Amino acid sequence: MKNLSQLMKQAQEMQSKMTELQERLEANEATGNAGGGMVQVTVNGKQAVKAVKIDPALIDPEEIEVLEDLIVAAANAARTKMEEQVQKEMQGLTGGLSLPPGMKLPF
Repeated sequence: MKNLSQLMKQAQEMQSKMTELQERLEANEATGNAGGGMVQVTVNGKQAVKAVKIDPALIDPEEIEVLEDLIVAAANAARTKMEEQVQKEMQGLTGGLSLPPGMKLPF
């Protein structure tokens, strides 16, 4: 029974650390660029878009599709950067614990 008690304590500690990590990650931001930096999208740790910046030189009604594609590319780049930050933070939290394939934290 001692092992079960210790296991429960570890689970509670992990849950507390996970909550702290989620709060910290939400405050983090990552910015993705496209078009040589002419379009920038910033996301937070929950991958919510926080800001979009567009160089005025790109605003041409005749080429709106190009601008739309650049926004998508910048948003995807920002999301990828944030996912990398989350994975690094999670490795620190789990101590390199190997999870089963397809299982990602936070759940």
